[in-house]
Amino acid sequence: MSGMYQVAMGDRGRFVIPAEVRDRAGLTEGTPIVLFETPAGLVLLTRAQLRDRVRANLAGLDLVGELLTERRSEASAEDAA
Repeated sequence: MSGMYQVAMGDRGRFVIPAEVRDRAGLTEGTPIVLFETPAGLVLLTRAQLRDRVRANLAGLDLVGELLTERRSEASAEDAA
């Protein structure tokens, strides 16, 4: 497993993911793939891989608590005005 593969863009913007990569990733015909742009370049992920990445990035964060604190602060500022 080298982790780097060179593929060529074909007609209508298509390219082929090498068989060994498809096998390792469990990709079959019809598997949804997510493509997104980052400042560093393009990233291809399965939906499950993207879900796991988002969960890892959000682990340990208290988004609800932060939102409530922000809303309470805004409400206090409005009451004071």
